[in-house]
Amino acid sequence: MKLRVAQILSTFFGIGYFPIAPGTVTSAAAALLYFFIPALHSPLLLFSLIAFSTFAGVWAGGVMEEHFGNDPSIVTIDEVAGQWLALAFMPEGWLPLLLSFALFRFFDIAKPGAVDAAQRLPGGWGIMADDLLAGLFANLSTRAVLGLLAMFHLALAL
Repeated sequence: MKLRVAQILSTFFGIGYFPIAPGTVTSAAAALLYFFIPALHSPLLLFSLIAFSTFAGVWAGGVMEEHFGNDPSIVTIDEVAGQWLALAFMPEGWLPLLLSFALFRFFDIAKPGAVDAAQRLPGGWGIMADDLLAGLFANLSTRAVLGLLAMFHLALAL
């Protein structure tokens, strides 16, 4: 029973079993949920869901590592928490959504510096920490890009 609950949570209700790029597919699902469910734009709700997915991911990721080895690719709840963090407090529109998604995937895959170090934490903490840092870096980078576009008057009603 414990393993089954961990599988459901850690794969974000089965999306982690997608055969090609399950992390990217799960990140896209999280971004689309954010875009199409306006209630997720509420900071209180969004940060509550980020916290829930983080703690559920630490537990479920640890259980999954016991059964499937180090950071199994089917575990994608970390992408949900990271992608939602990348989207936190963003302005409305497709441009912020797409930039947040692309930059989150970049930082999650490239794993620069601290992101790489964070994934070496033990158990579920390592699974979750690198994606949360990637989400934070993506959020800050998206803000910088949007600020530059606005400064140069390039954000044309997107």
